[in-house]
Amino acid sequence: MNITLEQIEELRKRVNVSYGDAKEALENSNGDMLEALIYLEKNHKFKEDKAEGTFESLWDKIKALVNKGNNTRFIIRKRDKDVINVTVTLTVIAAVLAMPVFLGGLLIALITGHKIRIEGNNGEDMKINDTLDKVSTAVTTAKRKLAETE
Repeated sequence: MNITLEQIEELRKRVNVSYGDAKEALENSNGDMLEALIYLEKNHKFKEDKAEGTFESLWDKIKALVNKGNNTRFIIRKRDKDVINVTVTLTVIAAVLAMPVFLGGLLIALITGHKIRIEGNNGEDMKINDTLDKVSTAVTTAKRKLAETE
């Protein structure tokens, strides 16, 4: 039996499989589309058909983002003592609901020498901490220069 590209394309569209899997299924079923579908099903070759932009896809992304936020901590420290240690999810909610208060609190924390950190659940350091350290250093330097000019 000669398998055509059109048959492979049709099978791929129906069940979201690779060209190789579609060709293999058609070859094993002598070009019979129904048999090829059954073959793919038995061999668990179907891929989840979640189109980009669908509600389920968006909801799954939101759940994954919230889960990651719940497993990441926003920490404000002073001299190795945690002043604030909450999840990033809670931090984002607080920032959205009370932006001026949140930003004011961050500014006060930086001016008073607190360190702001973002850490994974197991204490892993995040890349953003390098930026937060630079901001903290810049605020400390500016504060010192301001004190020298007075």
